[in-house]
Amino acid sequence: MPTDFFCRIEKADFPLTVEEFADVNGVAVLRAAGLVEAETVEAVDGDPEAACAIVLRMTPEGHAALAGNVPPDL
Repeated sequence: MPTDFFCRIEKADFPLTVEEFADVNGVAVLRAAGLVEAETVEAVDGDPEAACAIVLRMTPEGHAALAGNVPPDL
């Protein structure tokens, strides 16, 4: 799991736009685990490294995972 990224966005102001390739992939993993609500935006030219993600919010499960109450199942 992209733990470092997850911890970095805990106190972020949402919606949060993410443009770094590794972080966009991290958002996809966190979204698949149900820890954040997010949308991905594909690049116009189809280049996966030019895509971005918009994190809308951290879910209650995401907050619980960060608090150590629920271990993420990844």
